[in-house]
Amino acid sequence: MKTTILAERLKRQRLTHLLRGRKDYLPLFRMLQPVSPVAYSYPGSPPGLVHRTTFDHQKVADKLRADRTILKGRFLGGGIGYVCADDLAVYATAFRKSVKKLNYNQQMVLEIVRDIGPLSPRQIKEESQLIEDPGLLNKEIMPALHRMQEAFVVFEDQPDNDWERNWGDFEAEWPDVNLDAMSWEEAASEVVKRFLHAHVFATLEQIKDWSCFNLRSLKTLLSAMEAKGDLLPTVVDGLGEGWLCTDAGDLKNSEVPPSVLMMHRADPLVKSHSSELKDRFGGDEVLQYLLIDGEFAGAVLGHWRIGPHDVDDILLELPAKQRSARKAEIVDAVAWNYHPPHHNILAYDGKAV
Repeated sequence: MKTTILAERLKRQRLTHLLRGRKDYLPLFRMLQPVSPVAYSYPGSPPGLVHRTTFDHQKVADKLRADRTILKGRFLGGGIGYVCADDLAVYATAFRKSVKKLNYNQQMVLEIVRDIGPLSPRQIKEESQLIEDPGLLNKEIMPALHRMQEAFVVFEDQPDNDWERNWGDFEAEWPDVNLDAMSWEEAASEVVKRFLHAHVFATLEQIKDWSCFNLRSLKTLLSAMEAKGDLLPTVVDGLGEGWLCTDAGDLKNSEVPPSVLMMHRADPLVKSHSSELKDRFGGDEVLQYLLIDGEFAGAVLGHWRIGPHDVDDILLELPAKQRSARKAEIVDAVAWNYHPPHHNILAYDGKAV
């Protein structure tokens, strides 16, 4: 059962059956949304589904956000992510962090944006100086915008990589998006069902890690979904106690194809395993994680810098014989992103290379 689940997960997420046509990108994006920019990328970077396409996925994502097919927001505990525009109401309802009462800075920023916007932070600062002297500082404006963005009170338009993007009133930008049309339970249930379809099987900890939902609320939600038959409780040897997606009965026995994939820290699979990975590798400075034959079994260590930086070591949780026999394969997977002249792999399994 375990190998069948892992094989199907890799297949659904296109980690073993890569997308070859751009027309199939949006359905994959929709299944894995919210999709975050690649970890450690520059501000304004597009969302990234690494290792899942034979083409430049970021160019496709750039085009989709330019025409507002996908939109930027704060989801999954307040992190930056993108969702399909026609799914905005569902994901905003599920993930928004409401603001009971705006503070002074938030109120001023919102009034400026509503009266004049959309505006860049620089323009908001200039307008605030006309209201009072000396006006708001950038370090006061950005936290106000970010907190209201979490509540979907303001909307950050990010059609390209430009660092100076405009902020507008959410209701004015999206008058047809009603965030009160469905309850949190309805929206969160839909989100969890999509997540589980992509993951095939997940534990409570994995759903919590990915969604960042309040644990008590999540437990109540999952119990209700289980009662309705929206997910199937089960125990899988080697994976633990959790839930299967409702179409799990259609799975055919299959083996996990050998593979080594280096996964960035904001990848959907990494997010759903974040507590487990922290327990196993939390004492090390991790750049990326290694997904080996469908399971996380290693970490790429090093200190990230904006400029050139090295891989200090490749840490593995494999039997000694496998660590030796698969060295070339694993080093090659890491060198895909870390290679001269900007990076060097200094060690493998604790030994200098």
